[in-house]
Amino acid sequence: MEHSVLIMGGSGQAGAGTAALLRRWYPKLPLTIAGRDLGRARRVADELGDATAVTIDLRRGDLGLQEADDHSAVVATVWDSHLNGLRYAQDRGLPYVSISSGLVDIGPEVTAAGLRAGAAPILLASHWYAGLVVLAVLGLAGEFDRLDTIEVSGVLDEQDSGGPAAAADMARLLAATSAGHVRRDGVFEWVSGPDAQVAVTSVDGTVLPGQIVPILDVPSLAVATGAPNVRFAFAIGESAGRRRGGPASTEVKIDLEGVDRTGAPLRMSRHLLHSEGQRPLTALGLALGVERLLGLRGDPVPPGLHTPEALIDPGYAAERMAEIGATFTDSADRESRSRVNRTSNAITGASDTWSQ
Repeated sequence: MEHSVLIMGGSGQAGAGTAALLRRWYPKLPLTIAGRDLGRARRVADELGDATAVTIDLRRGDLGLQEADDHSAVVATVWDSHLNGLRYAQDRGLPYVSISSGLVDIGPEVTAAGLRAGAAPILLASHWYAGLVVLAVLGLAGEFDRLDTIEVSGVLDEQDSGGPAAAADMARLLAATSAGHVRRDGVFEWVSGPDAQVAVTSVDGTVLPGQIVPILDVPSLAVATGAPNVRFAFAIGESAGRRRGGPASTEVKIDLEGVDRTGAPLRMSRHLLHSEGQRPLTALGLALGVERLLGLRGDPVPPGLHTPEALIDPGYAAERMAEIGATFTDSADRESRSRVNRTSNAITGASDTWSQ
């Protein structure tokens, strides 16, 4: 591929991690590490090899780049505050992906995409771990004939909040609303106060106070599965990894309820874990999206607005998660790394992988 992938915020944690995965998968893929600090960007580019470093200005329509610069995609690992990264991609017909908008911030992005629907493929990936949690749930959903309830609970270690850009994103999104967004009895609605407060149980049994939050995972899961009851909560506190004396870890608990293919009631509870915190999983979710948008795997992605579950096979995501050290445990804390079902069905494709 002769043109370079432009990674805005490429010297930050999410950007550098995404670039490292893309380099591992595709050693000859040109990458452009774009940031405000040219020195930091150059250090990341030098470590990657076959990469260049540039500075960008998100306030400018041309991002402050040279007119001769050619790119194959635009990856926004920082908040595209003026939507100039999106406009830059649309003007040039380039795939675009963003991870920092959040449910409460996507209005301008969706509007811009809708006004120029035929300009470029746009991936909204402001989900937890850039869509990996949604893909994990969809893999588990293959065990069900009907899903009635999806409850997802994440634990974010206070020492694993990411870099300055991630902290700013979190502050911005929390300032927008303290209410959570759920689907209840088939209706999307907002919850606040005591109704938004829940207990989050860590993999080691520790119970943390949690909060239902507004996040894109809720509408993605509700629409993809048809489940009438969906919620996503997270707690901030000491992770199980630190309680064991190690580094900050990250985890997500997935609770599902419905009926199996015989019509019998079925309940399932799993934990998705990574001992190194949220960065590896977020980087992986984003790298999978970039890979797909570039046409390096799967059919070409047409112009328009897309979400991770519409483009990425859960079974393939499961393989990639295992490669980077993610584990899946059931309620008895047994690690599950079972066989991978390679079907491409976006909802049932990874049921064997996730549900041992």
